[in-house]
Parts: sequence; C-alpha cells; structure tokens
Amino acid sequence: MEDNSLVSVIVLAYNQQDSIARTLDSILMQKCRLPIEIVVGDDASTDGTRAVCEDYARRYPDIVRLMPAAPNKGMVDNYFDCMLACRGKYIADCAGDDYWTDPKKLDKEVEIMEADPSVTIVHTNWRTYNEDTHETKDNVVEQFPAPKTDGKQMLEAIITQTTTPVVHLCTALYRAETIKRCYAADTDLFRNKDLGCEDIQTVFMLAINGKVAYMPDVTMTYSIGKPSFSNQCNHAKQFRFVRQTAMLSWLLASRAGIDTGRTRWFFSLRAFELLMHAFRSGDAKLKAVALECMSTWNVKPDRKIKTVLAVMSNTVLWNVMLGVRGAFVALKRFLNLA
Repeated sequence: MEDNSLVSVIVLAYNQQDSIARTLDSILMQKCRLPIEIVVGDDASTDGTRAVCEDYARRYPDIVRLMPAAPNKGMVDNYFDCMLACRGKYIADCAGDDYWTDPKKLDKEVEIMEADPSVTIVHTNWRTYNEDTHETKDNVVEQFPAPKTDGKQMLEAIITQTTTPVVHLCTALYRAETIKRCYAADTDLFRNKDLGCEDIQTVFMLAINGKVAYMPDVTMTYSIGKPSFSNQCNHAKQFRFVRQTAMLSWLLASRAGIDTGRTRWFFSLRAFELLMHAFRSGDAKLKAVALECMSTWNVKPDRKIKTVLAVMSNTVLWNVMLGVRGAFVALKRFLNLA
C-alpha cells in the first residue's frame, strides 16, 4: 500500500563494504518535510557489505529496510524488486558507491513535486569523484536547464545519451504511482535482463508521462575510476553492456516512433563501438553479433565502420593489428610511468 506521506529511497549494493556506510549516512542526514524509508538491496555481496547494511537496519529499524538475502539477481532484478517494495508516494535512489551532499536534496524535490502534479520526475546537477585519483569535478553539461520541460521533448536525448546522462537517476525523485503503472503495463521493458540497465527506461517512461523538473543545485557525488557495470576492463563484457543498452534505446525509439538524424548517428556510433570491442577482444563471434545489430538498427556502414570491417575480414591482418595495438598501448603505459 502506497503511503502518501513517505519518501522511499532505493540503495543498491554489491561488494561495496568501503562505501555503503557513506551512502547510507548521506541519506540519513536528509532534512525532509516527509519521513523517509531506505530500501536496501544487497545483491549477495561476497565481502562485508551485507554486515554493514545489517548494522544500519538494527540501528535504524524504523527507516532502513534490508531486502531478504537471496542468490545474486543482477542489477536489473535487484532494482525493480526494491522499487516494488517501496511504500512511499515518491521514490529516489542512490547507488552504494555514490552519496548525497545536500541535506535538503529530498525536501527541495518534494516541494516541487507537491506543487505541480504534472511533474513526474525532478532531478539535479552532480559532481564526480575519482576513487583512484581523489579528484572531484563538477558536471558542466546541462542538456535541459529549464526549471520544467515537457518530457516528450527530452525523449530523443534520453535514448541517444552517450557519456553524460540527461537525467542522473541518483539525483532524482519520481512519482511511485507513475512508474509502477508503467511497470505493470509492460513489465518486460523493465525486467528484461538482456536490455542491460534500469535507468534509461525508467527515465524515459517518466518523461513520456509528464513534465521533468530540474534544479541546478549539486546534490550528489558520483563515484568513478573503478570498474563497474558500465565501466568494465574486459572488452567482451563491455561489448555486452554496449549492445544491451543500445538495444534498449532501439526498443524505446521504435515504440515511440523516433527516427531522426540524431538517432541514426547514435546507432551508427554504437555499431562502431561494438566492432571495436570485438576487434580488441579478437573474437569473431562478437563481430557476427555486431553485424546482426547493424542490420537490426538499419545502420549503413560509414568510413570508420568499413575500415574496421576490412581489418577484421582477414584473420592474419586482424592479429597483426592487434599486435600493433598492444605494442602501442604498452609504449604509452611506459611513457606515462617514466
């Protein structure tokens, strides 16, 4: 049963024993006009993450709800299991390695949502923190800086985002009723693990159903620098992530009837990225998958795609170019260390 006086905050965690307390503390420090609950989904961590979460659940039994222990689900199922468990009128989330920096974040967002029922999601600016270099950097890309935007005007940008998200979901607050209604109407769109993520379809469906509000305030620090689901060192795994998220964008574009020069550029870019990951991995099977994606996305090969396909068409040439690339990478690493 939805509680109209409550804000739910989803926290996903996996092997983040060194950062999860920072995340939870940043939520507990919130000064919000509505009470909050924190729904924590620890996805079968193999380190001490769950023990930290259990400690917070014991210390804050009226606020922190730790989802029952279960075999590893993956990020998609973990997120939407938590979403369905949320009891609040509004839902926010903060990943287990990120943290909020503004104690009034939720209160400011609730004020906007309460004042305008047509707003389905409100989000803010953020900064990044490199866990390796300890460098903090402000995000300077604000694609839709207006206080409120008709969400339908943002759909193309949402499905063609490359490096900077149009809406960083960990800064956002959204209407539980809206997203749960969309989820019930098309559960596969949200639960399909082969679509790779939880945020793009969530933001897209909220945008298509109302207005998107924005605050330029920096309210969240986004941790980077270490391997994550979207930032992986293994080229085969990165290939899979790029393919999954691009297929999600293709599905959303198809359903909304969006076919523009921007979308065609985006799918051409993603096809090239897939081919390059296939090339670097030395896996001919990945090349075949990339070609299938090109066909599905109606991508016409440009000069870059034709070049990489020509290299990969000859096994000997492919191996030679891999050797050249390896030598170049080794030299670059040596020079950086010198």
